[in-house]
Amino acid sequence: MNWMILPYRRYAEFSGRSRRREYWSFALFYFLIMVALNIVFGTNDVESGGGAFVYGTRLVGAGSWIGSLFWLASLIPGLAVSVRRLHDQDRTGWLLLLWIIPFLGWFAILVLMCLEGTRGPNRFGPDPKNPTPADVFS
Repeated sequence: MNWMILPYRRYAEFSGRSRRREYWSFALFYFLIMVALNIVFGTNDVESGGGAFVYGTRLVGAGSWIGSLFWLASLIPGLAVSVRRLHDQDRTGWLLLLWIIPFLGWFAILVLMCLEGTRGPNRFGPDPKNPTPADVFS
C-alpha cells in the first residue's frame, strides 16, 4: 500500500527517479479507485446506432463529482511519477508528449514505462533500487 500512495506524498516532485513498482502500484491504485467508484455510482449504457451496439459506463450523481475530484487530485502526482519513471531510464520527461500521438505514442509510452531503469546513479539522481552501491573491494 505504501507504493500506491507514495506519488501523493511526492505530490509535485518532478526531479529524481521512481521505480517501476512505484509507477505501476500508483496506476493500480488509481484503477481500483475508479472501479470502486463505478461500482457504487456507475450506470451501464447500451446504445445502438449505425448497425452497432456500444456499451459503456459512466458515473452519475455524486459519483461524477467524486470521480472528477479524484482525477484532478491525481493528475499532478500521475504526471510527476511518469516523469520520474522516465528519469529512472536516463530519459527526459518531455517524452511524455508522445501521448499526443494516438496509438503509436500511447504504445511507446507503455513500453517506456515497462522498461527497467538504469543501474547505478545517472544524471537524475541515485538508483532508487540500490541508492548506496556497496564497494566490495574498497
